[in-house]
Amino acid sequence: MSHFEKQLSSEEIFDGRVFTVQKDLVQLEDDQKVCREVIRHNGGVCIAALDECDNLLMVRQFRYAMNTELLEIPAGKLEAGEEPMECGKRELQEETGYTAGSFQYIGKMYPSPAYLDEIIYIYLATDLLVSEQNLDDEEFLSVEKIPFDEAVEMMLSGQIPDAKTQVALWTVKHYRDTGRLPNV
Repeated sequence: MSHFEKQLSSEEIFDGRVFTVQKDLVQLEDDQKVCREVIRHNGGVCIAALDECDNLLMVRQFRYAMNTELLEIPAGKLEAGEEPMECGKRELQEETGYTAGSFQYIGKMYPSPAYLDEIIYIYLATDLLVSEQNLDDEEFLSVEKIPFDEAVEMMLSGQIPDAKTQVALWTVKHYRDTGRLPNV
């Protein structure tokens, strides 16, 4: 049996710079009517970038919602109509000051599907070339090179709690261990 919810009405209740929020009335499969609040987001891209010495490029930045500084892989928001790979290439260069000779799609994730429609596309970047960092006006971060195996250990010990970084590290580790990507 497949499950479903049918949208009966929808109202946008917030229109922000990064996302909108809509309040929907939906009918459940047992005919109950309930409200669903959904955050609408263009989506994003994250990049696991490995240099010739097997170091992972990571960025350290303060995340206001969590009130803490986090170590993450480079990432950014898709602009309306932008292709994920182009966004990934742009964000890698803007945040880290590197470009990549090889850029490979390795999967996607839904960060919080209970109330958010964001999809984060994951890429593996290799054959890195030094370019120029070009941060957004409101962006403050530092770039760190962490040996890939050390980054995996940091994730396993709880030092990297960021979900997109965890999914990307697990995917790259699986790919390296087996030579296979998940069904993407």
